[in-house]
Amino acid sequence: MAMLNSNTGMAHDPVFGLGPHVLYKGGVEITPHYEQSEAGREQTREASLELTYGLTGDWAAGVEVPYLDIDRKLKQGSGIADINLFTKYRFWRNDGLGSQESAAVFFKLKPDTGARAGTGSNDAIVGLAYGYESRKWYRWASVRYRLNGEGDAGLQRGDLWRIDIAGGVRLQPSAYLEADTVWLLELNGELGQRAELNGFNLPDSGGMEWFLSPGIFWTYRNFAVKAGAQIPLINDLNGAQRGSDYRAKLALEWHF
Repeated sequence: MAMLNSNTGMAHDPVFGLGPHVLYKGGVEITPHYEQSEAGREQTREASLELTYGLTGDWAAGVEVPYLDIDRKLKQGSGIADINLFTKYRFWRNDGLGSQESAAVFFKLKPDTGARAGTGSNDAIVGLAYGYESRKWYRWASVRYRLNGEGDAGLQRGDLWRIDIAGGVRLQPSAYLEADTVWLLELNGELGQRAELNGFNLPDSGGMEWFLSPGIFWTYRNFAVKAGAQIPLINDLNGAQRGSDYRAKLALEWHF
């Protein structure tokens, strides 16, 4: 990997999509990140802390604790959201001359733990990710499926597909242990089913959104900054829902 990247322990993944990167055995990754989105009169802000541990060279697991703040039609709501438990296993890796391809499966469990800002249900996400990394070019593709449980009030939020395609380029090759910059461009799609309340479909739920998402991945030794913004391309939501105006994300990563 030294011939691929000046920061050998800091493999690259997209900002919004899912990549196949896993930690080395015994490695620890600490990632605080902040996300903000707006749709009509609703603005959502989420700050979370993520901790990942490398169980083996191909298998990592971790936990994420989010804090959610929602401003919906001038009514505020905030608090600790549902804790996420996740794991990723890289089942395929192909090393070439100055390049590497890999693929991984992903699983996340979101139990109903957030008393004030949770979804009120037990949810799960499964995913599959592919990635290619060379000295200059990157590419990724992933698909995720979110299975939402039923809440105590009888609300069954619709299940959701996420489809992501991304590419990256390193315009200026960096020397070993120098700061390194990769520019990213992603295409992110979300396809949601209608929600149900006590067995009845809710007309103002579900639908499709696609985003074009420029971003950056900047690394220096064992520290990285990931940032990007999602710009709406296609908005085909059901009923009277307001589509997303924008989404933005900033993440800081430390590897130990």
